[in-house]
Amino acid sequence: MAKNITPRSRDFSQWYLDVIRAAELADYAPVRGCMVIRPTGYALWESIQRHFDEAFKETGHVNAYFPLLIPNSFLEKEAQHVEGFAPECAVVTHAGGEELEEPFVVRPTSETVIGHMYSKWVQSWRDLPILINQWCNVMRWEKRPRLFLRTSEFLWQEGHTAHATREEAMEETLRMLDVYQRIMKEVLALPVVPGEKSEGERFPGADNTFTCEAMMSDKKALQAGTSHFLGQNFAKAFDIKFQDRDGEVRYAWTTSWGVSTRLIGALIMTHSDDDGLILPPKVAPVKLALLPISTDQDLISSTLEPKAAELKAAIEAAIGRRTVELDTRYHLRPSDRFFHHLQRGVPLRAELGERELANQTLRLVRRDTGERIDVPMGEAPQRVLEVLEDVQRSLYERALNFRLSNTFQVSSMEEFKEVLESRGGFITAFFGGTKEDERAIKEATGATVRCFPLEDDSLGTCFYTGRQGCKRAVFAKAY
Repeated sequence: MAKNITPRSRDFSQWYLDVIRAAELADYAPVRGCMVIRPTGYALWESIQRHFDEAFKETGHVNAYFPLLIPNSFLEKEAQHVEGFAPECAVVTHAGGEELEEPFVVRPTSETVIGHMYSKWVQSWRDLPILINQWCNVMRWEKRPRLFLRTSEFLWQEGHTAHATREEAMEETLRMLDVYQRIMKEVLALPVVPGEKSEGERFPGADNTFTCEAMMSDKKALQAGTSHFLGQNFAKAFDIKFQDRDGEVRYAWTTSWGVSTRLIGALIMTHSDDDGLILPPKVAPVKLALLPISTDQDLISSTLEPKAAELKAAIEAAIGRRTVELDTRYHLRPSDRFFHHLQRGVPLRAELGERELANQTLRLVRRDTGERIDVPMGEAPQRVLEVLEDVQRSLYERALNFRLSNTFQVSSMEEFKEVLESRGGFITAFFGGTKEDERAIKEATGATVRCFPLEDDSLGTCFYTGRQGCKRAVFAKAY
């Protein structure tokens, strides 16, 4: 029944696109590199957005909105920033039928315009900290687009904060990295590796970039979210100054951090199978599909549908409003109805037929394992909740075990190449090379430094340069 999906083992890239199409998550837009997010995909993004937004607000952040268009001169104020983003920028040169005196850049990110506004809003230490987030779209002209992973326009959140001291700003940077890691683990079931980016992978204009790196089921890495300590670079470029408690005028310290619709790609490539999408229950917009099944229309209208509606209300009281979909498409065969929900990643299916009605049971079918579980109707709400919790836990443990079993430690370049070619996955090694060394390794192997894991403070001999006292790094081929 999954002939419309290419097996992962045959062509992973095509499998990924087939899952998106079968689940009706997105489609290609008329403009090359852009995508249309379909209702099913957007409902998933809204669920992801809701979990992160609540976490941001719990840490004291508020939402605002900044313009789509940025004066070109703003980008030029921060040298590293403009150098990093210039090749990806879309530029508006005409508007209202006339050529503009100064071109506008469609925002690739908003540090510059937000820095400009913060310089107007900050005069005193009393104005700090500023803790603002925005949900918006950005544009980075993508030459090799792939739905959700790399598109010219994508949706994301970008947090931007300003602080009185370096310590406060660094604390904020790491706090938001921790928020990302927690939501990715507890909600998205993604066992990410938190760490610091190397010099060659750092965000343009940042002093330090921290990341959450995830392993996909083809053993490649995906950067799932980043948090940047910007130091005083943007404060100096945009004159964000304040008078401190001692009356001295000082530059603020700033941060920025973001996750995007790329997380939908991460969910697909971490959890799904050859039948289609698999979603962790905590992020799935529909957690349970409830299907009355019978060929007797009188029985359906008199008994099955009323009982199904009753069960729907009881189960939603336990697992959340608008999380149960009652499927009444009786013109379709039961198998077609089953497969519809299976391909869309609904974590749990509940079947209510004549046999279940006679036995006063409800049949539950797990999306992740296919296991069938018959439960008493009176216990259905609690049992559904328990099964969903087990699905969530199992998906995380499966992804974690996959990452651990495909992570390898090496101590030489020869070993590095051999492991990467024969096994793939994450390779850990002590590394203390330069940006040029990173570039040489990438050219020779296709692998990049994903991060220096924060949880590992061990030091050793660099596998590439032979230098002593180097941190352990994670390397991988990546999206």
